[in-house]
Amino acid sequence: MASIVRKTFIFSLLSLLYLFSIVTSHQHRHPLDPLTPSEFNLVRTIIENSYSGSNHSLTFHYVGLDDPDKQTTLSWVSNPNTTLAPPRRAFVITRLDKDTHEIIVDLSTNSIISDQIYHGHGYPLLTSNEQVAALQLPMTYPPFVESVKRRGLNLSDVVCSTSIVGWFGEAETSRILKIPCFYIDGTVNLYMRPLEGITVVVDIDEMKITGYYDRFRVPVPKAGGTDYRASEQKPPFSPQLRTLATMQPDGPGFEIDGHTIRWADWAFHLGFDVRAGPIISLASIYDLEQQKFRQVMYRGHISELFVPYMDPTEEWYYKTYFDAGEFGFGQSAVSLEPFADCPAHAVFMDGYFAGQDGKPIKISNVFCIFEKYAGNVMWRHTEIGIPGKVIREVRPDVSLVVRMVSTVGNYDYILDWEFKPSGSIKVGVGLSGVLEVKGVSYTHTDQIKQDLYGTLLAENTIGVYHDHFLTYHLDLDVDGVSNSFVKSNLETKRVTDNISPRKSYWTVVSKTTKTEADARIQLGLKPAELVVVNPNKRTKVGNHIGYSLIPGSATSPLLSDDDYPQIRGAFTKYNVWVTPYNKSEKWAGGLYMDRSRGDDTLAIWSLRNRAIENKDIVLWYTMGFHHVPCQEDFPIMPTLTGGFELRPTNFFERNPVLKTKPHKNVYWPNCTTTRT
Repeated sequence: MASIVRKTFIFSLLSLLYLFSIVTSHQHRHPLDPLTPSEFNLVRTIIENSYSGSNHSLTFHYVGLDDPDKQTTLSWVSNPNTTLAPPRRAFVITRLDKDTHEIIVDLSTNSIISDQIYHGHGYPLLTSNEQVAALQLPMTYPPFVESVKRRGLNLSDVVCSTSIVGWFGEAETSRILKIPCFYIDGTVNLYMRPLEGITVVVDIDEMKITGYYDRFRVPVPKAGGTDYRASEQKPPFSPQLRTLATMQPDGPGFEIDGHTIRWADWAFHLGFDVRAGPIISLASIYDLEQQKFRQVMYRGHISELFVPYMDPTEEWYYKTYFDAGEFGFGQSAVSLEPFADCPAHAVFMDGYFAGQDGKPIKISNVFCIFEKYAGNVMWRHTEIGIPGKVIREVRPDVSLVVRMVSTVGNYDYILDWEFKPSGSIKVGVGLSGVLEVKGVSYTHTDQIKQDLYGTLLAENTIGVYHDHFLTYHLDLDVDGVSNSFVKSNLETKRVTDNISPRKSYWTVVSKTTKTEADARIQLGLKPAELVVVNPNKRTKVGNHIGYSLIPGSATSPLLSDDDYPQIRGAFTKYNVWVTPYNKSEKWAGGLYMDRSRGDDTLAIWSLRNRAIENKDIVLWYTMGFHHVPCQEDFPIMPTLTGGFELRPTNFFERNPVLKTKPHKNVYWPNCTTTRT
């Protein structure tokens, strides 16, 4: 008995030491750091213990940092040595007995603060485990096996994927998926060989097939020419590209301290989230003249990605994806390939998220951070107007890039955050991967007599028209929390008083938006400058300091407002929205995206028409692509790129890179730099 008591005491002591080590570590962590593997395990233990009497399986669908109070965080950042860090908490979404639970766990007290059942529409993020389990079900389902056999195919060469089903006005919904399947005999490019006409419906709460249809048969597209692996390519080959390398003999010019990154005049925090992927926080830039860091952005991340396909037929109408909220950009992130995804001098970081069982899953090399020099020019001028002199000044442009790649099914999204010495933040998105194609009986365009909702890319292969809309959550704090949004329209004026031979000119007419309704903008209708300003601060000559949004191409949805996918994706109707800061308003499509009904979106929140002048505001920007597939996209897509820029506008007193020293192989005499 004494031995048992002693072992119990030792076990309890070790447990207390383990929990104490976690609590102690919280006191030294940045309040915005993502959860660590030990914290994921702690969250899992606390929640499982609270449901220890349940006979049903508990599944974890989201585990992430519960955002601490913003003002408390900013106070801590301004003085971390003397200010108490905000409590470290986790926000958790679980499923138990077909109910969705929202749970907040206090990691400093190892306790559950709240546990509420969600009663609204929609379901949480799909887990990888349940998707894998669902796509295996057809392989032992007799009607499916018979359908494969009737097509003359080998079941061993059939693989399946998962597809959400959306919402199309149903009064009641359940957690179901449809399972498209493909034939991989002769290729690994499974998406190019669909088994068209077959529909498998799976209830993922019950994990069983609840519907099956085999409506028609068309030829499976040929495997020839679809494999994209280098080892499978045959002559002739394109000329080999010469090796190109960027050397950094002095080592990288940036520092990484935990999740805080410092480079040139920039400092920011990099986090990882299972839904959003990369989260940039607390971005600030050092002002050489003011001799201090100045705030630019409190938080920035992808909020949602809406991908509706344009085929209304029975087998395709439901393919309207919301990739971040249904599949998770972080959950779908992949390990980056050194020397290919990122240059040789890149530094890599790992990421973690909770699996369906709550245990941490590691994604090695989920981020790469590197300095980029692509031969661009930061600024230059050649002056020949002074007699006897030629003055030439050029500065090479170097920037810092944070990159992640998320592979959501057939598409690969390359996500870049690029910081420039000039104070600009450029956000880039690259689309690559494989098209989602439709099998047809046609082998030549001359045979097509009706709308097939896509492009004939190869024999029996239609690349279906579709869109990509990426909505970003950008909580700008331009030199402080209280900001305003200014729309400056460029308007044509007529010269009417005969003071000039000119007949017209354009000028800027600015308006500070008062409410959310004033700030909604569909780009492309009229030229405008869009600036987030600090109305409480001015430059020496009197301009309000600010940051401009420099949009990419103006792309808006073409679906009708009453179409069910567009009701759910109504946040894409405008390219620009501005809302007052609200901790709960992070996901433009709502917290529960799967089978949602569009009743908890950015478009709904904005109907409150709240005041946004001289407030803590959030800028939402949607960039988009209308994708009309072409043969160059077959069998794998060359990367299609887009993006936008956040650019300082009267933020500095003058050009902030006037005194930037070029790298050492550029001659610039008498260079010295001092920093306090």
